[in-house]
Amino acid sequence: MNLYGKRVLKAAIFFLGLLLLLVLASHLFMPKDNTREAGIEEFFANGILAEKKNTIDILISGDSFSYSSLVPSELWKTHGYTSYENGTNDQHLDYTMILLRRAFENQSPKLVILEPSLILHEVSSLNALIEHLEPFLPVFHDHDRWKSLTWKDFYKKPEYTQVMNYKGYQYFTKIKPASDSEAHNMVPTDDVAPIPASCLKYIRRIQNYCEAHGAKLVFLSAPNALSWDYAQHNAIAALAKELDIDYLDANLHNDQIGIDWSHDTCDHGDHLNHAGAVKNTRFLEKYLDSLGILTDHRGDPEYADWDRCLKVYEKKAAKEDI
Repeated sequence: MNLYGKRVLKAAIFFLGLLLLLVLASHLFMPKDNTREAGIEEFFANGILAEKKNTIDILISGDSFSYSSLVPSELWKTHGYTSYENGTNDQHLDYTMILLRRAFENQSPKLVILEPSLILHEVSSLNALIEHLEPFLPVFHDHDRWKSLTWKDFYKKPEYTQVMNYKGYQYFTKIKPASDSEAHNMVPTDDVAPIPASCLKYIRRIQNYCEAHGAKLVFLSAPNALSWDYAQHNAIAALAKELDIDYLDANLHNDQIGIDWSHDTCDHGDHLNHAGAVKNTRFLEKYLDSLGILTDHRGDPEYADWDRCLKVYEKKAAKEDI
């Protein structure tokens, strides 16, 4: 073998060894439960891993505007619809894709609701690369897990046990009013906010993924008096039309929903508090009913734990008097 061949062989052996180490590290670093103690990232969103197989009909995705604006407990209480929020702080579409894949491993949602504000935020090339590698080498997302490793991590298989009573919803009760000027942010314009090319690629991938798994993708913009405007609405509306995706922008229906920006926000109009989230959920219910694809699971023994979770939710709601 000549010198060049030896160098190629050494390089191949090195990369194969590195790949083997990454595969072993992925198994080791992968959280073996979905509890905080087990070191799983995004504790609330990954609560879906503990849900009974094929019991979630609605998956709600996006950033913090998603997990603060819809109440799964209310959808169960009034319609028997099962839903889960896998929104996370400052989520970008690369992580949306990762969380979708995780959810669909054990669930078969009929509907995926995406809060579309994250479509306007660039996905970096590095994050896109990590997302593509994550199914094979999850160590890229679990690399901080070394802090909580135990001997069990060397041999234990994942077993997810932490059921979230609020199904990923984050319950905010504080009231911090928006100003009068902020409460009237939806001024009509022909301007259209730019959508990064990386996001256009991702949203097409997400749509194709949902369709391939029998789920309908829908855009739902949460009421927002600070971070949303008509130019952004125009951008998402045009994209939704191009891709034939249903789009509901709650900001165009504040009067119908009954949002009161002096009471229904926890941070001066950027996010809804629980009072606002309940109102927004009532607004969504009418659309969900019109689809005719969802099932009322109330009374089904397979869904009995949803009644237990509802009691926990109602107890908190009564205590907060909202």
